[in-house]
Amino acid sequence: MAVSSALCIFSLLALVQAQSESQQPKIQLRLAGDKHKHYEGRLEVSYNNEWGTICDDDFSIEAAHVACRELGFLGAVAWSPSAKFGQGEGRIWLDNVHCTGREKSLAECPSNGFGVSDCRHSEDVGVICNQKRIPGHSSELVNQTLEERVEEIRIRPISSHLKRIPVTEGYVEIKERGKWRQICDEEWTPLNNRVVCGMYGFPGDKNYNNKVYKSLSMRKKKNYWGFSVNCTGNEAHLSSCRLGKPLEPKRNSTCGRGLPVVVSCVPGRAFAPSSSTGFRKAYRPEQPLVRLRGGSNIGEGRVEVLKNGVWGTVCDDNWNLRAATVVCRELGFGSAKEALTGAKLGQGMGPVHMNEVECSGFEKSLTDCYFNNDALGCSHEEDAAVRCNIPAMGFQKRIRLSGGRNPYEGRVEVLTEKNGSLVWGTVCSENWGIVEAMVVCRQLGLGFASHAFQETWYWAGDASADNVVMSGVRCSGTEMSLPQCLHHGKHISCPKGGGRFAAGVSCSDTAPDLVLNAQLVEQTTYLEDRPMYALQCALEENCLSSTAKKNDHSSYRRLLRFSSQIHNVGQSDFRPKLGYHAWTWHECHRHYHSIEVFTHYDLLSLNGTKVAEGHKASFCLEDTQCDEGIQKRYVCANFGEQGITVGCWDTYRHDIDCQWIDITNIKPGDYIFQVVINPYYDVAESDYTNNVMKCKCRYDGYRIWMYHCHTGELQKKKLNNL
Repeated sequence: MAVSSALCIFSLLALVQAQSESQQPKIQLRLAGDKHKHYEGRLEVSYNNEWGTICDDDFSIEAAHVACRELGFLGAVAWSPSAKFGQGEGRIWLDNVHCTGREKSLAECPSNGFGVSDCRHSEDVGVICNQKRIPGHSSELVNQTLEERVEEIRIRPISSHLKRIPVTEGYVEIKERGKWRQICDEEWTPLNNRVVCGMYGFPGDKNYNNKVYKSLSMRKKKNYWGFSVNCTGNEAHLSSCRLGKPLEPKRNSTCGRGLPVVVSCVPGRAFAPSSSTGFRKAYRPEQPLVRLRGGSNIGEGRVEVLKNGVWGTVCDDNWNLRAATVVCRELGFGSAKEALTGAKLGQGMGPVHMNEVECSGFEKSLTDCYFNNDALGCSHEEDAAVRCNIPAMGFQKRIRLSGGRNPYEGRVEVLTEKNGSLVWGTVCSENWGIVEAMVVCRQLGLGFASHAFQETWYWAGDASADNVVMSGVRCSGTEMSLPQCLHHGKHISCPKGGGRFAAGVSCSDTAPDLVLNAQLVEQTTYLEDRPMYALQCALEENCLSSTAKKNDHSSYRRLLRFSSQIHNVGQSDFRPKLGYHAWTWHECHRHYHSIEVFTHYDLLSLNGTKVAEGHKASFCLEDTQCDEGIQKRYVCANFGEQGITVGCWDTYRHDIDCQWIDITNIKPGDYIFQVVINPYYDVAESDYTNNVMKCKCRYDGYRIWMYHCHTGELQKKKLNNL
């Protein structure tokens, strides 16, 4: 009787458990967001066929264990609050989840109930699972990404396209277990095309000649991969897409009614091939609404947007790969590799135009995304930046540095065609400067140029490459490779020859970046009539116009005075080109000159003709003031070291010598006032385009007005809808 009762109770418990399990909501989990590994990410749950997120309130490592096991992993390593893997979209399905760690599914854990939450997506929870999977788990293939199975992905061009650079069209192939396999196109979608082209540095895709590939497919034996691929279109790489349903090709040689997947990508204008050389000459791009600044390589930099003719930055609140990808594609690159926060690529200046940017990933411009105009609380320490996927142009294979003490320096040697064969040779150093060196370092992927050398006898390069194969090189600084610069072509002209006079460079990961505070110039401008007897030192330093006479002590000069504040917003200190030993002492002002000319001050007519000028020698490069938390390093007193520290600025007050333009003989009228910092590129910077400041100027013979001061070239387009 007792045995019978026990069996009855056991049966009843089993029935209750079965009913309880049948009443549990059916859910599905996945890992998403800005992640680098397949076993980590934002935890998302599908309920009633709708994907949503989970709030981090009361979440624990026990809940993470349950979620990871439900995903087919052995358990959890850690969990992350506050949307570490980016903010999700849609519903927040679960909040205040409490798990013991023994549950089989997250649905078994007590919570507020599905859809009951007071959280925001800034509280989306993420997990990092154990890399090892549960053998034979039912979800071993469900929600799995290609990253867990695939070794490599490529676009393989057909024979007629082999010489095209970059490769824009061909079969999409996957390498698994050492073998390359094609993908059946039966489940392939345009979103998959978008991801493939984006990962190879292309902003879009287009149709291709299907007849060519269909004809080729009929002739050759195929080896198909056993799965379809599902992409959302926002993945940075095809390996982040999810495995679709397994296909059942007969002996891996057929694809039903389908064919091997082919993509045809559209390169950005800067990368579009135009000849057998594989790339076009450098071009002057139209004025964009978005630009990148401060990056050491092509396709990376601080994000800046144009609003009402003024460039400003983007605050990194909510900054993620989707927004970064919109920027990259807008600028003619592929998808984003990284969405950088915390001013990783340098701090900008001026206003912060956008905050809390939210993009779907499919917008044509960052300005089409939702954002908050209110940037209160955002500083330039939070400037957002990106690193984009760019096409493989093969630039690095056609240039090298030889003989240096490390890979970042050496004699420049280029690969060129001569008598039908490719040979290495040197570059003539005549007129070789820092701008040309910048292009070399960029082409090699070595960041910025720190020095340009016109003699390289101390670097023993490759003896077989001593002959000069390129001369007359003049670069604008925007080129991606040295051959894009102006040069003599096949008619070499190098009076000094190569050898010890071959061009050389040294490169650096970081560089300074000087920017003038335009607003301060506008606020401090005034006129002063000063007697010549008080200007003798200034006359010796060539700070007056040519009409000023040395022995004329009774006359006056009319001086346009202003203050200038020069900020270093780069990633390394700005130091004079010359060391202590080469500085020159100026007895009149009792100071050392460390740079021959540091700034040019010019007054221009409206058609750009120079009507008056001034210049300021670098008698005192020092840290006048710094951002909070940054220590001053450079002072001029007692023959101290000169320079400007990152995050500091050097202020030249309006009341010191040479801080003016002599306008004594200028007629009343409208003019353009211009200041150029580091005008001869004596010191390398990460960005020279912001070294110019211009103002509109009106002079009536007695007073002067300065207005509309801005840094960089005059902007014609305005973004009025921000």
